[in-house]
Amino acid sequence: MTDSPGILMTLLAFALVLGPLVFLHELGHYAAGRIFGVKAEAFSIGFGREIAGFTDKRGTRWKFGWLPLGGYVRFAGDMNPAGQPDAEWLALPAEERAKTFQSKPVWQRAIIVAAGPVTNFVIAILIFAGLATLYGVNRTPSIVGVVAPQSPAAAAGLRPGDRIEAMGGRGMATFSDLAEYTMLRPGETVPLRIERNGETLTVPVTLATLRERDRFGNEYRKGQLGIRPGKPVYERVGLLRAPVEGVRMVGTTLRSMIDGLGQIITGRRPVDELGGPIRIAGIAGQQLALGPVELVFFIALISINLGFINLLPIPMLDGGHLFFYAVEAVRRRPVGPQVMEWAFRGGLAVLLALFVFVTFNDLGAVGLWRGLAGLIG
Repeated sequence: MTDSPGILMTLLAFALVLGPLVFLHELGHYAAGRIFGVKAEAFSIGFGREIAGFTDKRGTRWKFGWLPLGGYVRFAGDMNPAGQPDAEWLALPAEERAKTFQSKPVWQRAIIVAAGPVTNFVIAILIFAGLATLYGVNRTPSIVGVVAPQSPAAAAGLRPGDRIEAMGGRGMATFSDLAEYTMLRPGETVPLRIERNGETLTVPVTLATLRERDRFGNEYRKGQLGIRPGKPVYERVGLLRAPVEGVRMVGTTLRSMIDGLGQIITGRRPVDELGGPIRIAGIAGQQLALGPVELVFFIALISINLGFINLLPIPMLDGGHLFFYAVEAVRRRPVGPQVMEWAFRGGLAVLLALFVFVTFNDLGAVGLWRGLAGLIG
């Protein structure tokens, strides 16, 4: 028997997570564009046909689309997906052309494009900083308190009092660092560098694979070393240090994301762990059911994901634009229109294929394929 947040709570949580994050991401683009004098023709939350909106005194149409899976800012002069100057742009009066995105130097265009993902990271930093101030930060040192019998740690000869200085070549300052590294590597053999009575030792350890199921029925596969810490150490963080702690936590989260993505690419983790909007909605509902703090923490994680994904060098994403701006800055002239057109067509195909793939995974995660197999059988 599993708990379920229900469809209404799931939809509410999804709206609370994705809506504000998309709005703030696009607001980052919009604000940077305003700073550099670029006119915004439309600001949309969601895609497709407009269901509500208004036009402000600057001529920007603020609207909601019927498909709430993203959003966009359309700047003046965006007459084609690649944002390339064309005959229609050249035909604009000089005064109007000066307010278009294409008229700006490459460094200003790069700032406008990067402002969206940067905003996502800033949101996460502020959330983590607030949580660190309110609840403190776990500073429990990476010292072994208890070694579980017949565990990988016991097989490797670890003893209470050992300080684990590094794991897999990565420094381990706290027990949280150990837990984060271990969970992502079930079944892997990694070297441990430990300090014991002033002596440094290096021993290999093969992590166990632990399968857990939470109250919502989600199954997790994670690595286990088989140790527990001694007395937990929590440190309250002041307002001045909180942003620094927020940056550190965002960096730690990004490192875990890159580790996980690398494991999927190299085949060490199954590709069905990649999720899309349906899975995000389900987890958002579960986090809301657990409490507001859990939901806010989840919002920070999704904000980091949005920022990271948008910075990938794939045409159609912010990172793809930034890649071409970097090429333009080096060559001192824009990439040719034909190259840009084919690149953006390819980027669109990649994104559509990825969307179909993660949706297939999501439907499998909610049991659709098992249910259809049962009906057919």
